[in-house]
Amino acid sequence: MRQHPDPARLRSAYESDGTVRSSFPDDLPRDPVDLFAAWFTDALASGLPEPNAMVLATASPEGVPSARTVLLKGYGTDGFRFFTNHTSRKGRELAANPVAALVFPWHAIHRQVRICGPVRRLPEEESAAYFRSRPHGSQIGAWASRQSSVIGSREELDARYAELAARWPDPDEVPGAPKVPVPPFWGGYLVVPQEIEFWQGRPNRMHDRIRYRRVPPLGTGDAEGTAEAREWVIERLCP
Repeated sequence: MRQHPDPARLRSAYESDGTVRSSFPDDLPRDPVDLFAAWFTDALASGLPEPNAMVLATASPEGVPSARTVLLKGYGTDGFRFFTNHTSRKGRELAANPVAALVFPWHAIHRQVRICGPVRRLPEEESAAYFRSRPHGSQIGAWASRQSSVIGSREELDARYAELAARWPDPDEVPGAPKVPVPPFWGGYLVVPQEIEFWQGRPNRMHDRIRYRRVPPLGTGDAEGTAEAREWVIERLCP
């Protein structure tokens, strides 16, 4: 019988080696986005593949969770942006239950960032501007894939792509070719942070955890711009 690795025996000591794994400074910034920007810069400088990859967790109205990895495409004091198909499972769940959680799993530098809060769609013009910046092949792919729906075969998916690529050829290869239109079922979302937690691995499982939370809490029906008017409370959590 084949022996499989035992995950219970896998451990990391999280020993500091003098790189970006230092502890939190005493003078934490009042705005967690400033700390996120510093950590994101560290993750990028460390050579991590796709440091903007984040786990996005959503849930149905009945509380059934689902999670997947998506790519962060922008952030600021207003929140964290990503783009996807509105008819996908995550899109349907966000339409019915507009709250989400994000995790940036920067394991190689012994760090992770957890974010949760209400979600709203980005304006169509912002989604269109990002869509235009995507590679031509990705624009075609957004039309070809009916994300999260069942498909009969890989060949069927490839045939859809080929048909659409013939309809909208790459302007770099065919001068004067029409632009790929923005799919009406595709666009961006903004996760407005209610909480942001910064986790840093430390020896002996005595990890550092710093949580920022808005007071008073946000609601899914809050008007745009109200989040910035709330204050951040900074707390240290037990590991």
